[in-house]
Amino acid sequence: MHPIDNRTFAFKLFLWIYAVLYVVAGLNHFVSADVYYDIIPKWLPAPSFLIYLSGISEIVLGILLLFSMARKLASILLILMLIAFIPAHIYMVQLAPFMLGKVLITPFIAWARLPLQVLFIGWAWYYYRNSSK
Repeated sequence: MHPIDNRTFAFKLFLWIYAVLYVVAGLNHFVSADVYYDIIPKWLPAPSFLIYLSGISEIVLGILLLFSMARKLASILLILMLIAFIPAHIYMVQLAPFMLGKVLITPFIAWARLPLQVLFIGWAWYYYRNSSK
């Protein structure tokens, strides 16, 4: 395989992984909606609306990533969404340790989620910067 082919393959493979992660995460907002109530900061209004809105957003943006014409827009919207999720991740740090469904969220896990947000923001930025449209 030619080096350019390897880069194209890696680009597409990780794009699909990234997109599927969002679609699955978004679907989880509908399958396990009850779990999300515990991690929404109490000062935010309409938690049900926010849970379903974020689920729909993740599904739609994950799918849009797969279309080159929509990839830049989807990437920017994902970055904004991930920034909007930061208060929930900080709230998780404040709550830890606690049970999130059947999973014990320890302080370590809660803190580890914060740099993951940075990683996911960087991943979206990569696709924003390296997409033609």
